[in-house]
Amino acid sequence: MAIYHMQAKVVSRGKGRSAVAASAYMSCSSVTNEYDGVHHDYTRKKGLMWERVFLPENAPVEWQDRAALWNAVEDAEKSKDSRLAREFVVALPRELNRDQQITLLTEYIQQQFLTDGMCADVGIHDPDRPGHNPHAHILLTIRPLDEQGKWQYKTEKEYLCIRGDEERGFTAAEFLKAQDEGWEKQYPYLVGKKKVYMTTADGEAQGLKRASKHPKSTAYGRQNPITERWNSESQLILWRSAWADIVNLHLERIGSTERVDHRSHVERGLDEQPTIHEGVAARAMEKKGIISDRCELNRQIKADNALLRELKDLVTMLTELVADAVTSIADQLTKLREKLIVICYQIKVIIRGMDKRTATIQATQPKLKRYNELTQQIRQKTKARKALVAEQKNTSKQNLIKQHDLSRQITTLTEEIEEMLSEKENLLLDLGCADDAGVKAVQSEITAMEASLHKLDEQKEQYSAELDETLQQYKQLQSPAEAEDQQKIRTDAAAAASARLQQAYGKLYNAQLARESQQDVASWLGESTQPASIREFLHRAEKKTHSASNHHKDTPER
Repeated sequence: MAIYHMQAKVVSRGKGRSAVAASAYMSCSSVTNEYDGVHHDYTRKKGLMWERVFLPENAPVEWQDRAALWNAVEDAEKSKDSRLAREFVVALPRELNRDQQITLLTEYIQQQFLTDGMCADVGIHDPDRPGHNPHAHILLTIRPLDEQGKWQYKTEKEYLCIRGDEERGFTAAEFLKAQDEGWEKQYPYLVGKKKVYMTTADGEAQGLKRASKHPKSTAYGRQNPITERWNSESQLILWRSAWADIVNLHLERIGSTERVDHRSHVERGLDEQPTIHEGVAARAMEKKGIISDRCELNRQIKADNALLRELKDLVTMLTELVADAVTSIADQLTKLREKLIVICYQIKVIIRGMDKRTATIQATQPKLKRYNELTQQIRQKTKARKALVAEQKNTSKQNLIKQHDLSRQITTLTEEIEEMLSEKENLLLDLGCADDAGVKAVQSEITAMEASLHKLDEQKEQYSAELDETLQQYKQLQSPAEAEDQQKIRTDAAAAASARLQQAYGKLYNAQLARESQQDVASWLGESTQPASIREFLHRAEKKTHSASNHHKDTPER
C-alpha cells in the first residue's frame, strides 16, 4: 500500500549539525568538514541503493563532488548558528521498482528544486530487507546562486533612515538613490547618559558626541526575496502537494489504483485516527521482543480505523437492503443485531483506548516536566561553574583562601551537574529517546494524544447515538419475526460479528470483550434478566475500565 510521508528539516549549526555530516550520512561516504576539521565516515553504513548530486545550470561544475559542494556551503556561512541546508525525507512507493523510483525522484527534484536554482544531493535508502522501507533523503542548498554561480546574500543590512517625521528602511544600494531625495541615516549620540538616534547634522548642531559608528538598522535585516519564499510555509505546502501529485502520476502510469494524499485527516474530512511516529528507538525495542507503547498504540489505532471502515460498509449495505425492500425480516434482524454487537465492542475498545492514552499521558508528563527542569538547571549551573572557573583563573595563586573557596564551589557544582546529567540520562532511557530532539518528538506525541482524546470522546458519543437508532430499528422489526427464528438470529449475528471483529482487529481481537458485547445487546433487547439502557452500559463500561486501570496501578511490582 502506497503511503504519504514527507518530513522537512533544516540542518543548522545551532543544533550541532553540519551539512557535510548530513551529506556523508546520506551517501554512506567519507567526507572531511573543512570548517571545523571533523572527519565524517559513514562508509560502513548499509542500505544505500542509489545516490546523485543535481546542480542547476549556473552552479560550478566542481560541485558535482559532494565534498566540494557542502564545504562551499559551510565556508559561505560564518555564524555559529547558521542554517546550512534543507532536508526532506520522503517515502517511496513500494509498488514501483527501483528504476521507476529513481525516475520519480529525478523528475520531482528537477521540477521543484533545480528549476528554482537549488543544488540537491540525493540518496535512496532501503536499510531493512529489500523493498520493506524504501525512502529518499534530499539535501538542498538554502542560499540562492547568482548568474555567475556565486552565493547571494540570505539577508541584507537594512538602514532605518529619516526624512522629516517619516522613517523608512533602505538597503545600501537603495540608500544611494534615497539620499538624493533627502533621506538620511541615523546614528547614536550621547545625550547625558542616554543614547539617542539622530542625523549627523542634528548631532553636530547640538555639539553631541557620537556613541557608535554604526547607523540605526532593522534587527534582522532584509531577507533575500528568494530565500524568504523558500522559507515560507506556503512554499512547503506546495512542495508537499507536488510530491503527492507526482507519486500519484507514476502510480497511474504502472496501472496501480493506489493513491496518496498530502492533506491531514481533518482536511480530508476523515473520521479515522492518524497514527503517530514510532521512531528508531521504538522499532529497535520491538525487534528485541519488547513491546513499545508507541507501536502498540499504532496497532490499536489501525485496528480501530479498520473497524470504522467495516461499520461504514455495513451501514451502506443496510441502507441498500431497505432501499431494495428486502422481504426477509430475519436477514435484516441478523444484520442489525450484528451491527449492535460490533458497535458495542467498538465503544468498549474506545473507552479502553482513552484510558490507555490517559495513563500514558499521566505517566509521561511528569517525566517531561522533570526533564525540562533538569535541562534548565544544568544550563544555569554550567554557566555558574564557568564563571567560577574564570574567576579562579583571574585570582592570584597567592590568595590561598579564595582559591580554596573557589575550588570547593567548583567541585560542588561539578558534582551537582554530574548527578543531574545522570538523572537526565535515565529520563532519556525511560522516555525511549536518544537526545533532546527525541524528547521534543515525545512532547509532540503527548500533545497529539491529548487532542485525540477529545476526538475519541466524540466518536464514542457518535457510536452511542448510532446504537440508539439501530436498537429502535431492531425493535420495530422484532415483533413480526417468528419466535423460533429468534435463536437462529442471535447465533448467526454473534458469529458474523465475531468474524468481522477478528478480521478487523487480528491478534488484538478480544474474545471476552466480544462475549460481553453480545450480553449487553441481549440486555438492551430485554432478553436478559437484568435489562439495562445504553447510557447505563456506557457508565458501567467506563467504571469497569477505570477500576481495572487503577487496580493495575496499585498492584506492587514483583
